[in-house]
Amino acid sequence: MGGDKQGLQTHLQSGLTTTCRCWAITRQDGQVYGFTDHDMELSFGGIAFKASSGLTATAIEQATGLSIDNSEAMGALSDAAVTEDDIEAGRFDGAEVRAWLVNWAAPDQRMLQFRGSIGELRRGGGAFHAELRGLTDLLNRPMGRIYQKPCTAVLGDGACKFNVKAPGYQATAEIVALTGSSVLRLKGATAPDGAWFKRGRLDVVSGKAAGLWASIKQDRRVEGGRNVTLWSGISGGLAVGDRVKLTAGCSKTMDTCRKKFNNVLNFQGFPDLPGEDWVMAVPKKGNSNSGGSLR
Repeated sequence: MGGDKQGLQTHLQSGLTTTCRCWAITRQDGQVYGFTDHDMELSFGGIAFKASSGLTATAIEQATGLSIDNSEAMGALSDAAVTEDDIEAGRFDGAEVRAWLVNWAAPDQRMLQFRGSIGELRRGGGAFHAELRGLTDLLNRPMGRIYQKPCTAVLGDGACKFNVKAPGYQATAEIVALTGSSVLRLKGATAPDGAWFKRGRLDVVSGKAAGLWASIKQDRRVEGGRNVTLWSGISGGLAVGDRVKLTAGCSKTMDTCRKKFNNVLNFQGFPDLPGEDWVMAVPKKGNSNSGGSLR
């Protein structure tokens, strides 16, 4: 996808140029969109860059060192490209963005000018505005270990190491009733007991909202299925008959890690940390201060 940079440099030095800019947006679900500010469609790297999208971008700010590269892209909302429903559903959140300077007369002559992700995304008035964050924006994120009693890992990640696909920890069900976009009555997923999926995850696997997910706030087993309440509703168009996948929830306590997941060796919390009462404790005349047990 890098292209012939030397060929582009020679073309730019010729004094008469035929250049344009192209953008590729890759969503986290793998869907790829191509846009260009040229008046004709271009294609390279297996991506078709559409000219009818109306996408434009402000000048890309780049600097040496660790400065944050940033820009903003603007475009028209349309059924053929970016839709308001997709933005509202969060399908473009964190999507990867790449931008090239391209010789439209010879698309092989191009140079990658920007690579990053979509930050804040606004829409309204038939258009959208997307903040573009460069790769160095990742350096702004705080890093390091947090010392606390609950586990700091996410169930199934590299620190937790638990296989969430193990039998009994995931189940599929069908939506049979909806209250708004956050309260669901499900048919199926009856095992193993009540509240098994509380603090877990619900993924939509069929229907208009396929590919979206939400965290489970409450879970209760009922006859023939479950009643599930989500922390935030899925705005991508849930409907009766859609299939969903449920993943068991974790309360982040050592007791849950041991009894529910048998994974205490990978517990990432510090359950024996003293609480605030211990920090405020002071010696008292009437108590034993020998250092032995207070029991």
